[in-house]
Amino acid sequence: MDSKQQFRAGESRGQGQAIAEDWLQSAKDTTNAAGDKMADATQQTRDTAQQKKDESAGFLQQKGEQMMNMAQGAVDSVKNTLGVGDNSNKK
Repeated sequence: MDSKQQFRAGESRGQGQAIAEDWLQSAKDTTNAAGDKMADATQQTRDTAQQKKDESAGFLQQKGEQMMNMAQGAVDSVKNTLGVGDNSNKK
């Protein structure tokens, strides 16, 4: 192989390495971008889940209080009917 052929072979090898490095960097960039998107999606899902959990807890708290008030009203009504409520003791 003469020096001209060796030069071309070296030049081709260098170009091949440059192309391979570009592809590798592109693959790394794509992987990093996908990882960032996945992290963002995961965080958004966590935030949404926490918000829904908080809303559910508030709803259940409110319904529980309503049930307690209804039960207390029923107890007071029965006491008044039987004459053992607070109103009958004041007479």
